[in-house]
Amino acid sequence: MLLLDKVPAWLSAFTLLLLTQETASTSEVMACGVAVEPLEDIEISDPGFLGYVSIHWTRPAALQNLTDCTVRYQLKYYDTYEERWRSVRTVKLTYAAQFDLEKPVKVKILTVLNCACTNGTEVQGEETEWIYTPKDTGVAGSRIRDFHCVYYGKEYMECTWESGPVQPQESQHYLYYWHREMDETKECPEYIVLSEGRRGCRFPRESLLEFSKFNLCVNGSSAAGSLKTAYFSIEVQNHVKPAVVSSVHVSETDEGLKLNWSPPSGQVPEHCLEYEVESSTTMENGQEKQERMVLQNLEDTSYGLPREVKSQKACFRIRSKVNTYCADEGFWSEWSQAKCTEDTETVPTWKYLSLVGLVVIGIAGVVILCLSLWILKKICIKKINKQDALYTLYKEKVNQTMPTILSPIFK
Repeated sequence: MLLLDKVPAWLSAFTLLLLTQETASTSEVMACGVAVEPLEDIEISDPGFLGYVSIHWTRPAALQNLTDCTVRYQLKYYDTYEERWRSVRTVKLTYAAQFDLEKPVKVKILTVLNCACTNGTEVQGEETEWIYTPKDTGVAGSRIRDFHCVYYGKEYMECTWESGPVQPQESQHYLYYWHREMDETKECPEYIVLSEGRRGCRFPRESLLEFSKFNLCVNGSSAAGSLKTAYFSIEVQNHVKPAVVSSVHVSETDEGLKLNWSPPSGQVPEHCLEYEVESSTTMENGQEKQERMVLQNLEDTSYGLPREVKSQKACFRIRSKVNTYCADEGFWSEWSQAKCTEDTETVPTWKYLSLVGLVVIGIAGVVILCLSLWILKKICIKKINKQDALYTLYKEKVNQTMPTILSPIFK
């Protein structure tokens, strides 16, 4: 008999009913005179954690009083997200695993005995498989499309989607999420609303949990009935997109060129970043040469490279991404603004020498102006002195020749 826990009302369409398949073999596996029976009392419960399902079973009756034996259970389940079987051995009678509730749930389990009477040899019971195929409910063609999430600078995350090919009237989407530190699922804290309706959800940093399954579900309602439910399970650290590298500098050295930049703003640690440098070099013949180089040196925000011998101009752009030490994958940031330099031989010819020439001309002009003013002053002083001398001589001559009665005039 399979027991099922109740699920939340909004997930009532999903009811786990396991279909037990009879094993092909009817022969019994024996260990120390005890039959290792296949497991039958299986309970799978969905607590409403959007695919994080608990599997429970009981110890076979024939093994309840078995002594001098280690009883373990080998559980296999099909990971529908990675499309491969996963296997685990446990002495417990319960295990929790993540499933995509839009696909069949497949579970295999058997008992493993290791007893003193078997001389350390494992004895495995018969493996039994259970398969459940969820019911396909909701308006046909109404499942959302193009769902993706981006964790911008580890400051906030946006998950967006497009409506399905069929969008009935009065359609309204709802997003729910859950991770292992939450007691229950919660609805989107801030919907992204466009003219067509809800098309995304914005999560603040505080609502996220890294290095753990972050489960999401998007369903909806409409005048024609419920919309098809879509399930997703991500790890948010694999969806980081750093901010743009804004401070880029290009300098010339004796060896060539050197790039320096500052890490992007945001909450991404510097040691978690790798950079890609794109160079675009214009040659003397007018052709352009482009290259890209990924730099994986931790916390290195500089890069030196030789200058092309026959180049006239070189431009550089830089972008960043979370490296493989901090996440399995991520998004490249947008490119920084291009920073350019010019050929070291061309620059002195028309720039530096021109500047020196202007300075020399300016200094010469100032010297000439000062000399001109000094000469003009000397000339004026001489003229004044000459006029004074002539006037004095004239006055003396007049005083000598004119009658005494007129002398007061020249005093």
